[in-house]
Amino acid sequence: MERMAFGVLGPVVAWDGTGGVLDLKGPRHRAVLARLITARRRVVPVARLVADLWEEPGPGAVGSVQTFIAALRRVLEPDRPPRAPARLLVTEGPGYALRAAPDAVDAWRFEAAVAAAAKLPPTQALDRLEASLGWWRGPAYADCAQQDWARGERSRLAELRLQAVEQQARARLALGLAAEAVPDLDAHLTEHPWREEAWQLLALALYRTGRQADALAVLRRARAMLADQLGVDPGPEIRRLEAGILTQDPQLDLPAEPMTAAARLWTRATAAYDRTVAAGARARLESTIGLVRNLALTGGAGLRAAQEHRLPAITAAEEFGDPALTARIIGAYDVPAIWTRNDDPTQAQRIVAAAERTLAALPDDGSHEAARCRLLGTIALEMRGTRSPRGPQAAREAERIARRLDDPTLLAFALNGAFMQSCARAGLAPRRDAIGAELVQLAARHGLVTFEVLGHLIRMQARSALDDFPAADAHAAAADSLADRHEVPLATVFTQWYRALRLAASGQTFQAQRAYRAAAARLDGAGMPGVEHGLLPLTQLCLHLADHSPSARDAAEHVDLNANWGPYHPWAAPFAALRTGQRADAQAMLRAVPEPPADLTYEALCCLQAAVALDLGDRAVLKRLHARLLPASGELAGAGSGLITLGPVNRWLTAIADALG
Repeated sequence: MERMAFGVLGPVVAWDGTGGVLDLKGPRHRAVLARLITARRRVVPVARLVADLWEEPGPGAVGSVQTFIAALRRVLEPDRPPRAPARLLVTEGPGYALRAAPDAVDAWRFEAAVAAAAKLPPTQALDRLEASLGWWRGPAYADCAQQDWARGERSRLAELRLQAVEQQARARLALGLAAEAVPDLDAHLTEHPWREEAWQLLALALYRTGRQADALAVLRRARAMLADQLGVDPGPEIRRLEAGILTQDPQLDLPAEPMTAAARLWTRATAAYDRTVAAGARARLESTIGLVRNLALTGGAGLRAAQEHRLPAITAAEEFGDPALTARIIGAYDVPAIWTRNDDPTQAQRIVAAAERTLAALPDDGSHEAARCRLLGTIALEMRGTRSPRGPQAAREAERIARRLDDPTLLAFALNGAFMQSCARAGLAPRRDAIGAELVQLAARHGLVTFEVLGHLIRMQARSALDDFPAADAHAAAADSLADRHEVPLATVFTQWYRALRLAASGQTFQAQRAYRAAAARLDGAGMPGVEHGLLPLTQLCLHLADHSPSARDAAEHVDLNANWGPYHPWAAPFAALRTGQRADAQAMLRAVPEPPADLTYEALCCLQAAVALDLGDRAVLKRLHARLLPASGELAGAGSGLITLGPVNRWLTAIADALG
């Protein structure tokens, strides 16, 4: 089913999966949809809907509600077969419920964003708040303004928006962006002059931009407005701020962080660099890619920024027409990678194309072998998860050159490429374990800390697949220790997911569910959409199948296609069809599912497909899956990801063999 999204931060609207606006018919249809959204996935009885929609309901009111619901279903679920149960706008008990995903309604996302921003550092909080305030298209539930049932929700959301505007101003002030805070606060107070904290923020912003007289004038306006319109005196905070501005209290200035020796050195060095290195110099480009590489290692906003600047740096290098320079710029981004699915496949393709062009342009005289090795390693890394023969070929060539040159840094990078190309089929955990072991030894011997962390994470995954959790625990602990000492924050994201997997593998389902939710919260904003998208609902399905018989029948109840399944949607869709009794559709979907991508979820996705095939008795698919899974006999299905498991592969092989007779 196509994923829908709903907007109530303005007129009520619905969008399809491509962002197109859906035709919701008339105002009553919009009112029904809006009323169901205010219920937050709970059932609204038909009697309540009738009472909310009409001041004096006529005898045909219930029938009218049913007509509105039927029309909305045709719009929201256009592909639903006749007489099949609805999956989004559902009938339940005495009424109806809209089972929208938690992130499918702009108001729900706004609440979550504002709550998250309150716990973030100012830079991240400002990004989150600016983005979420941009979702507003007008007053909340704008076309339901006169409805009694909407008033409470409209007021609550309006107050939350006002708080977000003020929270945004506080973040700007904390970041030294007082001048940017002034116009938004001025407009905010024009519309909402009773907001006492906003007056304080505006006065402080003006004071910090050197406008002391304007700041005092703002506080006088606040005093007059509060007295004339509300009949109250300003609170003690405004009085203290006014006194501080009059005396130019130093405490009102933006607190200066104590400058450490490292900070002073950075400031002086960058100032000297700006003075002495010409703006268009190649040295600036090479320095930039070094900074981008280090930025990526910080994770979160740093990783997102690095990904944003990487391709422009390569493009700029190509403009010089010097393949050796371009090779250095491409190869300098030797950031260790643990997840075998790309965050941005389009960007990856463009980087591979640039690397191939540069390889072809480099002189073939033996003088650029190190550069050639890095380009090949980059191709192997960026082609991860694909089934192109070029990826494994590039990985082998890079490893061969690195070993011949006896360069440990090159070899570590090449081994990372070899790891990324080691998921083409099931049963390759021993190969990945060997790569991880060599990386740990090589990196420890030569002080390559980030690759030592990578080696431990690879072995954590591989030993999990091989059902050797004591060894996996040791590697997770080693990765955590190194990450803590050397400021490699992303490593702990994966070890936290591993510990949730550990609970799942030991049968502690309830504890695993909580651990998975906590781990998913860490992924939000970590800058790794290739890992994040679809992972949480996948864990819930895998937990159920690992705990019960390998059949899709019961597990189908745990599949809600309104959730964000990301790249795993083709494997989840047949379960949803089974849940509604659409066995023919489930069979068609099952046979349309492609071979899983060449990544660490290979065995897990094969088992999901097997669960549906077992339920449908599809012998052709079962034979194919038995052949795919057989090389992983003795392993734990999916555990090689370090994230999920569906139990022993042998359990699935036995179930398939029994079904095939």
